[in-house]
Amino acid sequence: MNLSTSRLSLYFRRCAGLAWATAALAAQAQIFQFVALGDLPYGDPAKVAAPYRALITSINRLQPAFSIHIGDFKSGSTRCSNEEFQAQIQHFGLFEAALVFTPGDNEWTDCHRANNGAYDPMERLAVLRSMFFPAGQSLGQVPLALQSQAALFPAHAKFVENLRWQHQAVLFATLHIVGSNNNFEVRDARAVAEFMERDRANVAWIQDTFAQAQHSGAKALVFAMQADVFDSKSIWEDFPAHSGFRTSIGETLLPLAAAARIPVLLIHGDSHVFRFDQPFSLNKTPVTNLTRLEVPGANDMRAVQVSVDTRAAQPWGVRLVEAGR
Repeated sequence: MNLSTSRLSLYFRRCAGLAWATAALAAQAQIFQFVALGDLPYGDPAKVAAPYRALITSINRLQPAFSIHIGDFKSGSTRCSNEEFQAQIQHFGLFEAALVFTPGDNEWTDCHRANNGAYDPMERLAVLRSMFFPAGQSLGQVPLALQSQAALFPAHAKFVENLRWQHQAVLFATLHIVGSNNNFEVRDARAVAEFMERDRANVAWIQDTFAQAQHSGAKALVFAMQADVFDSKSIWEDFPAHSGFRTSIGETLLPLAAAARIPVLLIHGDSHVFRFDQPFSLNKTPVTNLTRLEVPGANDMRAVQVSVDTRAAQPWGVRLVEAGR
């Protein structure tokens, strides 16, 4: 076909424009936002429910791809009743996008306390699993399709709360690792047995998630859990023998993260202090591709918007979210 010079010029301009638009869309697709929050709401529902709902409204205005609640949806001094659980299910239903939840210690391990209602922690954990983890999907108004460890690994069939999903080129996974030293209470044989079984499941899930990230070509990896793993550190080491985080974090996640060639983000709560740093080391060497985000909580009723740009060497950006803004 013979084309005039002007028609050729127009043709190439259109091709260039199409290529630019395609490249712009591809670049835009590499950037997204999600929200992390936890240790909320704490206190008397008559006082904290309205501010918490206002925070959820602020989150909805941001239109994140999804939100992650890292556990402790009640304080450690309030009742672990079915009514409380149902109230928090209703709060999760206010999220207009997907809401992924991983349990904290206040929802079950600490429920034996008299001011919590003197519940059996194992019974409360069973109720949590039945109420908050619908098979194959998240909570929220537009649920995400999720993989669960229970469905993928028959040996860990009870761990419906260990979840995984991929958004664009980033792989996300939740880990059931909680405060109160991860329920590693050596004076309680039942607690130790529960801890050991869950610890094995978490180790297997961490290992498989790193393998899946490599297999899928993920450009970044995010883990979300409740516990502040430094809560049981000693003056000599971060993960001493009495730590409930020694095997899962110190001996599994840290070496796998150090060996990975992609950025890794670990999100947690528990201490109620906003932190965004790189505190982890392995054999006294900083793990520079592993970043920690601790969400605020308790009296600090804010969430964190996380921006992800997989083109950047440090892909994580964070911004605090307040109710009414």
